[in-house]
Amino acid sequence: MRSLRCVIVICVLVLGLTPLLNGFAQERNQNQPQESNRGAEQEGSISSRTMRPVVRGIQYAVSSMKLEATRAAERILEAGGNAFDAAVAGQAALAVADASLNGVGSDTVILVYDSRAKKVFSINGEGTAPKLATIDWYKKNLNGTLPQSDGLLSGTVPGVVDAWYTLLDRWGTMSFGQVLQQAIDLAENGFPIGDGLAGSIASSHKIRKYPSTMKVYFPGGNAPRPGDIFRNPDLARTLKKLVDSEHEALGKGRHEALRAARDRFYKGDIAREFAKFSEDNGGLFRYEDFAAYTAKVEEPVSIDYRGYQIYKNPSASQGPTELIALNLLEGFDLKAMKHNSAEYIHTSAEAVKLAFGDREKYLGDMDFITIPYAGLLSKEYAAERRGLIDQTRASIELRPGSPEKFMKGGAVQDRTIRPNLSGNADHEGDTSYIAVVDKDRNMVSFEPSLHSSFGAGVVMGDTGVIFNCRGDYYSLVEGEANALAPGKRPRSTLQSTLIMKNGQPHMIMGSPGGDDQVMRTIQTLLNMIDFGMDVQQAIEAPRWSTRSFPASPFPHTMYPGDLAVESRVPEAVRQALSSKGHKLMVRGPWSMGSNAAIVVDLKTGALSAGADPRTEAYAWAR
Repeated sequence: MRSLRCVIVICVLVLGLTPLLNGFAQERNQNQPQESNRGAEQEGSISSRTMRPVVRGIQYAVSSMKLEATRAAERILEAGGNAFDAAVAGQAALAVADASLNGVGSDTVILVYDSRAKKVFSINGEGTAPKLATIDWYKKNLNGTLPQSDGLLSGTVPGVVDAWYTLLDRWGTMSFGQVLQQAIDLAENGFPIGDGLAGSIASSHKIRKYPSTMKVYFPGGNAPRPGDIFRNPDLARTLKKLVDSEHEALGKGRHEALRAARDRFYKGDIAREFAKFSEDNGGLFRYEDFAAYTAKVEEPVSIDYRGYQIYKNPSASQGPTELIALNLLEGFDLKAMKHNSAEYIHTSAEAVKLAFGDREKYLGDMDFITIPYAGLLSKEYAAERRGLIDQTRASIELRPGSPEKFMKGGAVQDRTIRPNLSGNADHEGDTSYIAVVDKDRNMVSFEPSLHSSFGAGVVMGDTGVIFNCRGDYYSLVEGEANALAPGKRPRSTLQSTLIMKNGQPHMIMGSPGGDDQVMRTIQTLLNMIDFGMDVQQAIEAPRWSTRSFPASPFPHTMYPGDLAVESRVPEAVRQALSSKGHKLMVRGPWSMGSNAAIVVDLKTGALSAGADPRTEAYAWAR
């Protein structure tokens, strides 16, 4: 009888623990690669198993590079805000929790879909060069070089705060006080710092050079460890100043109150502190540079790719490069090639190289140059250029075209491009991203960045703010599309993606990654359109990348024939790519990506959000 009782107790315990044990197993499996993903994939295979699930909802969806940002946006949506309110709240939180990659001193590009107007808009929040920044100045004072991602001389005027204002004033419903509340709380009261940010602080040599930065990021002289509570009280005070100015101007109406908050950053005491710190520490920024700044709402550029309308930011962005490449790839049966076959990767990489040749020659700030989009994005131009892709050999030259030939009365632009094969410019950068879709199917694709880890590296006095270092993107060659000029915006690697289908909002996506951003989003897009993957499969699929074009940062190094693949790409494919002349590098199995995306089902209206397991990205939907 006693033995029988023991057996019964053991059975009860086992049965009671089974659901808990299964839960542990399921949680572990969601955070580990599935068995089929651990080695190289079979050639042409598409795994239906993913490291993370697709996050689905009906009301809204958010996906960003950090949990804190996704949560901040979700809380605004739950409180009745729309996608534009939520995007500001989410990016402000991202600026605190993902501080090495973006911040209040960021530049940005944004694509939005306004469900009332049924129209796509581009917001250009790229920073401008100070008025004192000229090619002659850098030649006389820095021997014709630009500081690489370090110091005030590599910076541009922050654009993200004016982008916040644009979103709230033109499309939002909430106040700065409401949308900044969570970011202020994170900065003032702190949050458990994640592995990514803690690692960036500990490994950064740049920020150790600047006392104002050490004060913020090395409290007590030590780098915070993962799980430590990290605070930036100076940044909290700066954000509170915006809210205070808004509150003081409430009697003048919502528009004037929002404007008062924005103006305190660009025309008030915050701007004056930026300017004084710059002048005292050898920078070129002056008060007038901040007071003159404005973000711009622009008409996006787009193409039709297999019945999908793909939108990109038009000015001071590399985004249109993806449209040029998609036009080239539309002439190939990619599905028949099979996913991540040698033929598919080779064709895609060669198309991208041609598109980046055109990026170098034609893309830049449309306030200073004319971009021949009518030719660049024409199907006729793509047909001509497609013939340059040799299916047997990898190209090693930079080959921009002459799209003006396909424009009525277009004169060919005489722009000499001289690729630099020396130096060690980095093609990858440090950026962040957040995507939001609300119940009305307003969509916001928001790409903010400091460019390189911790941007210029210098906290501006007691503001808690670090400026982006996008100024190292300029060319110092007169006449080039991206040549430095006072007040000019550099051609940025930042680029968002927004996709429409049959006049309906369908997808938004983006990815950090410097020059590689275009390759990350184009692969995600092709994975869904040409290979029928769901959003999470598309994000997680093995990736490739090339650096066979000039890097955006100075000294703009090109690495001819370069091609990298994740090790999950099969060995036979790698050998075939090498035999075509690609200088192949094999990188870690989960090392090339940091994507986020949201898809609207055109039949049911359901939302599907994906987030990249290669990073700390986090998606949520309801």
